[in-house]
Amino acid sequence: MKKILSILLALTMVFAMAACGATDTPADNGSETRTFTDGIGRVVEIPATIERIVPLGNTPRMCVYLGLADKFVGIGECEIASSPIMAYAYPHREEWAQLPNVGTDAMGETAYYAEEIIQAAPDIILCNYTADVADNIQNQTGIPVVAVPEANLFSPEYEECFRTLGDACGVSERAEEVISYINDSLADLDSRTKDIPEEGKPTVLGAGATFKGSHSIDGVYTNYSVFETLHANDVADGISGQTGSSGVMVDREQIIAWDPDMIFFDAGSMELVRNDYADNPGYFKQLKAVKNGELYQWPNSTYHWSNVEIPLVSSYFVGSLLYPEAFADIDFDAKAAEIFTFFIGEPDYLQVLKDAGAGYGKVTLGD
Repeated sequence: MKKILSILLALTMVFAMAACGATDTPADNGSETRTFTDGIGRVVEIPATIERIVPLGNTPRMCVYLGLADKFVGIGECEIASSPIMAYAYPHREEWAQLPNVGTDAMGETAYYAEEIIQAAPDIILCNYTADVADNIQNQTGIPVVAVPEANLFSPEYEECFRTLGDACGVSERAEEVISYINDSLADLDSRTKDIPEEGKPTVLGAGATFKGSHSIDGVYTNYSVFETLHANDVADGISGQTGSSGVMVDREQIIAWDPDMIFFDAGSMELVRNDYADNPGYFKQLKAVKNGELYQWPNSTYHWSNVEIPLVSSYFVGSLLYPEAFADIDFDAKAAEIFTFFIGEPDYLQVLKDAGAGYGKVTLGD
C-alpha cells in the first residue's frame, strides 16, 4: 500500500535569499556530488550531474521551459491529466502518462507518494515549497531536494527560480535565455504602451477569473499581470489590497458601477458565464461591453500555478485590441507561434487552444 506523505502547502510567498542558486563548493572534475545552496537558503548535497528528475509543485512547468522534460522519471497527477490550458504539460501528456504518479496538488490538496518517488530513483527532487516541507520530503525519501520560492509571475524572485533550477540541473545557459526572453518581451510591451495618454484609454476588466475553480462575471482579476504590462486602464486594479495578481469575488453591482468598455473572460469559465447570462440576461444587458459587443475570451493564465507563455501571448492579443496603432506591426498568429515555440516547442499551439474551445477571440452571450 502506498505510503502517502501529506503536506500542507504554505500559501505565503517565500523570498529567495541572496545566495540563491549559488554553489558553495564547486564540484571537482570527477566528483560525484557538490554542495548546493537552493533558492530558499537550504544547503543540499546534490549529484554533480543530473539525469533523472522528479519535479513537484510548479517546477514541472519551469523545467519544461528549461528543456528538461525528457529527464522526468516521475510526475504528478495534475500533469498526467493535463488540460490544453496547461501548455507546458499538454504536449507531453502521452509520455508522462507512462511515468509513475508521484502525487497531486489538485484543488489545494498536496500529497506525495514517497515510495513511488523512491522507486523512480531520481537524482534530485525539485519543488517550490517552504524549507520545512522540502526537508520533510528529503527525509522521507532520502533523495536530495532543491527548493525554490513560490514567486510571483514576472518578479525578480521568479527569475531566481530559473537560475537556481538551471544551476542545479546543468542548464544555466538556457535559464538565462528564458529570463532574457521574458524580460525582452516585457520591455517590448512596455515600450509600446507606456507613453499612451490615459485620456481615451478604454477601461478593461478581467472576469470569469480562475482561482479555486472557475467563476462567473463576479470573479475578477486584480493587479492582473497582462493589464499591468500593458499599462491598461483596469477598473479592478488594486481592489484586493495585495500586491501581485490575484482573483477575488466582487459584488455584482460594483461591476455595473465600473461599467468597463471591454471585458475579458477566462475560456474555462465561459460555460458558467453563459449559464449565468441565460438566468440573468437583464443584469448583463446593463453593461456597456455587452451592449457594444466588446466581450472577449482568452485562455486561463493560471491552471495549476501561473503559466508564462500564455500571459505573454495574451498581452499581445489584448494590446492589439486596446492600442491597434501601437501594435500595427505585430502579426498576432506569428508572434504567438514564436512564443509557444520558445517555451514549449509547439508553434501551432494556438490551434490546439482553439480546437479545445480555449482560443482567443470575441464572444457573444445569448442568441
